[in-house]
Amino acid sequence: MYKYLARPLLFRLSADSTHDATVKMASSISKRAWMSKAVGSIYSYSNPSLEQNIFGLKFPNPIGLAAGFDKNATMAPVLSRMGFGYLEIGSITANPSTGNPKPRSFRLPADRSLINRLGLNNDGVQTISRRLKNLDLSIPVGINIAKTHDPTITGEDAIRDYGYSFIILKEIADYITLNISCPNTTEGKTFEEPETLNALLEHLEIGKDSSLPPVLVKFSVDLDDNQLDELIAICEDHAVDGYVATNTSSERYNLKTSTSKVEKIGRGGLSGKAIAKRSTDIIRKIHKITKGEKVIMGVGGISSGKDAIEKLKAGADLLQIYTALVYEGPGVVKKINREIAQYLKENDIEHVYHIHKIKD
Repeated sequence: MYKYLARPLLFRLSADSTHDATVKMASSISKRAWMSKAVGSIYSYSNPSLEQNIFGLKFPNPIGLAAGFDKNATMAPVLSRMGFGYLEIGSITANPSTGNPKPRSFRLPADRSLINRLGLNNDGVQTISRRLKNLDLSIPVGINIAKTHDPTITGEDAIRDYGYSFIILKEIADYITLNISCPNTTEGKTFEEPETLNALLEHLEIGKDSSLPPVLVKFSVDLDDNQLDELIAICEDHAVDGYVATNTSSERYNLKTSTSKVEKIGRGGLSGKAIAKRSTDIIRKIHKITKGEKVIMGVGGISSGKDAIEKLKAGADLLQIYTALVYEGPGVVKKINREIAQYLKENDIEHVYHIHKIKD
């Protein structure tokens, strides 16, 4: 129904307008428990073979919401009823930000992809942390943290800015993702430089403070092998708990969309099908480097059970989606979970966490 009725109407609007309308509607539903419950009756799905216990948390299924969709935690109650196994809120920054000027998000239908340059728009850690404290959800909630979108905040000030959010949110989060790779700020990939990443992890006392929730680091899909090796070595020295692979891409490789249209859109992070293979490759490399001992959350181009299984086989333990919601609608979460469960049944695999051991 979504693809044939709702999507054609929504795609008549700009991507920005559609997203704003979605946020407004979902936030409104989230304030009404009975409406959220009704959503759950339509979109929820459970199967024991999909359940996992990771970080001491129960994940009812491996499909999570990627950061960037619910930046301000206003939609979490209804999103938690849409069949997700967990949510990742954010990115959240120390100071509020309106982000980049519109237009700042664009659809590439031929590639089942998006380009966005939102610019870390969010209400800031003080406001969002209060919302998060009032949530009472039945699934894990991770929090994605980034540096405030302000090019004047650099060096030690940038690390302190990050640390301010971390101190507040570490008491609330089921896990924290350090977003070191957002391409949509003036300063770009500040914390993907080895020295600055090391300084950040040292400042946050990752690996030293046993009271911290699990901490993961989110990498760009554009890293080459040497960069990935170097960054993981630093993360492992600080005993991070896992990795999110991957963030969006600043590159524009092998797109079906015309070059003229892509050039007219300009800068921004590319997500969706266009980065699916590259994100899977990064997952496979992280899994190999860490010898399968660290949790990996795979994200990038997942819109079907087949896509999900490819990333699980590559070494992902959990998965995240965003762009698929735009092209497939809210029913995609249930669809993916059902297809994974069916794959397990057909291949006589007891639980989802056994998939990465299966070779084609």
